[in-house]
Amino acid sequence: MSTPHIPPSSADSGRGDGSDADTPGALSPVRPEPPRHPRADGSGRPAGPAGRGKERSVASRLASATAGGAAQVVLILFGLLWLLPTAGLFVSSFRDARDISAGGWWTALTDASQWSVQNYSNLLGKSAFTDSIWTTVAITLPSTVLVVVVGAMAAYAFAWLDFPGRDWWFLLVVALLVVPIQVALIPVARLFNVLGIFETIPGVVLFHAAFGLPFAIFLLRNFFAEIPRELLEAARLDGAGEVRLFTRVVLPLGGPAIAALAIFQFMWVWNDLLVALIFASSSNPPMTVALQQEMRQFGANIDVLAPGAFISMLVPLAIFFAFQRQFVAGVMAGSVK
Repeated sequence: MSTPHIPPSSADSGRGDGSDADTPGALSPVRPEPPRHPRADGSGRPAGPAGRGKERSVASRLASATAGGAAQVVLILFGLLWLLPTAGLFVSSFRDARDISAGGWWTALTDASQWSVQNYSNLLGKSAFTDSIWTTVAITLPSTVLVVVVGAMAAYAFAWLDFPGRDWWFLLVVALLVVPIQVALIPVARLFNVLGIFETIPGVVLFHAAFGLPFAIFLLRNFFAEIPRELLEAARLDGAGEVRLFTRVVLPLGGPAIAALAIFQFMWVWNDLLVALIFASSSNPPMTVALQQEMRQFGANIDVLAPGAFISMLVPLAIFFAFQRQFVAGVMAGSVK
């Protein structure tokens, strides 16, 4: 007589010895779920690697935004601190000498009676000052044009033309950048006196051009050397000569560097005092020398110097802000090869 089959009980099926693990139809053991760790937001979802990575990314973005905002605040403060003397000069240019001597320029911000255009009327009414403005223009424009034109041609030759000793000549040009201008004042003054151009506008222009050319060649040569050779070779295959390559290909591509060089040279010559004081004529000086002549032994005509100094700042500032994009692009592209 056969023994009846008794199915295993639930207690036997839940044993952990694994004896019924391979038996068909056997129930798999039930493992307890890991405890849930509540998140900071109260959602109850487990904070896995993805959640922790998202939290870290949010925290890093917040930290970078905070650092960027702090950097912007610091830059704004430095900018305001840098502009503070200019603001003081602007306000002082509208005050008379008594108000300037009585208190600081900030007192005029709350006292409208101190503001007047009489200083500008007195200054521009002097024929000597208006003549000095035209003398400054007559010196600055030729000095800038001469440096840009000659420097661009020399830079193209150093970048793309093969001639004996090209690298050595370029090293000599770079070495001239470290020569102080004070070293050449007396020798050049003697030379100009022999040539008959001492205390003349052409003499001042030649001096500024001579000391501006090394930097011009260095800046433009590095920029021109970055032009793809294939572009120039394609133009040569089309029958373009060196002059056509220079005027139709290189100059248009070198616009940012040329604009940066022109701004540099213009501001240097416009604001120059040392060279103009030595090489310019004392009877028809440029604007910087004319303002310096307003200084007296026991003081200065501050009501004349303030508007004159502010007028001398307007032209370089206007040119810089008008071409600031080309200036930054040219400096960044041409300073490092």
